[in-house]
Amino acid sequence: MEKKEKIKILILDDEKQFTEELSGFFSDSDFEPFEANTASEGRKLLIEHEIDLLILDVRLPGVNGLDILKEVKVQYPNMEVIIISAHGDMDTVIKAMRLGAFDYLRKPFRFIDIQIAIERTQKFLQIQRKLKLMEEKNSLISKNLQERIDRQLIGVSAQILDVLDQAESASKYPDANVLITGESGTGKENIARIIHYSSNRKDHTFCAVNSSAITETLLESEFFGHKKGSFTGAIADKMGYFEVCHKGTLFLDEIADMPFNLQAKLLRAIEEKVVTRVGDTNEIRTDFRVVCATNFDIDRCVLKKKFRLDLLHRLNTLHIHIPALRERTEDIKPLVIHFVNIFKQKFGRPNMTISNEVFEALLKYDFPGNVRELINMTERAIILCKSNTLGIADFRIKTSKSEIESPQDVQFNLRAQEIKQIRKALQSSKYNQQNSADLLGITRDALTRKLKKYGISISKNEA
Repeated sequence: MEKKEKIKILILDDEKQFTEELSGFFSDSDFEPFEANTASEGRKLLIEHEIDLLILDVRLPGVNGLDILKEVKVQYPNMEVIIISAHGDMDTVIKAMRLGAFDYLRKPFRFIDIQIAIERTQKFLQIQRKLKLMEEKNSLISKNLQERIDRQLIGVSAQILDVLDQAESASKYPDANVLITGESGTGKENIARIIHYSSNRKDHTFCAVNSSAITETLLESEFFGHKKGSFTGAIADKMGYFEVCHKGTLFLDEIADMPFNLQAKLLRAIEEKVVTRVGDTNEIRTDFRVVCATNFDIDRCVLKKKFRLDLLHRLNTLHIHIPALRERTEDIKPLVIHFVNIFKQKFGRPNMTISNEVFEALLKYDFPGNVRELINMTERAIILCKSNTLGIADFRIKTSKSEIESPQDVQFNLRAQEIKQIRKALQSSKYNQQNSADLLGITRDALTRKLKKYGISISKNEA
């Protein structure tokens, strides 16, 4: 983690006890204090250090503090100056302000008063803004977009940067349907929201629907709407999702779970942008974009006749695949830091830190639940932690299956077996990718992704 920047303060006052007490007060806060009791000492410190704020007494031995103020504002125009004095009058206050002082405090004053004065200075505000940017540096989307989607996209890996680039490209084509694939917990809805809120549909409805959570008897009514009296319980006209999303985006999560009989009706609605409510004969035109997501191998669902190929072609205009967290381990550390910062504020534990052993252990864990699992793991760790330092015991990481397997069980390594089968298929098909994909029971696009994932070259020498 980057070191937090501190505001450097020079206290220039002829009373040594006063400068020591004030310096001690600032040392316990997020400031770096320097002391000087004469003008010459002050000038020397100004040259040696990049001072952000000068606390200046009006009366100094042999010099008027206002003359020092003039000098400082010429040589260091961006430096903030707070004037203090035990003998000040209104004329002195007016002169100080005209010469560029930010504030004026009369002795004696409470230390909290000067801290409040400092927090009003432009320099303080600039550094606070800089710190805010540092805190958000791993977020790949703008603050405005974060607020719109109520989420952040955190990561530094090439894979997640590529996903974001694809999402931003998709947002520029607001009529193109998008299919997002990836394991459960990788953030598919997050990407869908980024696509919507980065497009010119952003001011209209984003409607997220879990295709597996709606009962089959209500599916048609929910998607197409119904007329009053069309069935028992239809006590009023109701708009369906397609109408609700007019000029907006309909996000269909778990699309592979959609009942087969509804898929044909969904295809027609997507192609024609015309719907008819249940119990009605009038057609309703609506302009919506469809973004779908699934954690299944949808190509396999097509082969098993559980998903319509023509619907897949309509939904798959643009395809974005989100890699599992274990395939982009560079993102684990910034994600952990981000979630710890969220939960330590939520639970009132601002001094919580993370030991290095936590990062080392998490990098070795395979995260079957992906980012969602990491969020839950981090929240639980902060709740269970008895100290201000998160250790490996607080995360209670499950032992990976691979760590407890004996050497004799190595043939059951899924990754190794998949690579082996791909190489065999390539050899059998004389390195024809389409024929290899057919042998493996996957699409050519899926094979291309796996070749890239495992670094397998389409070369006979690679066998």
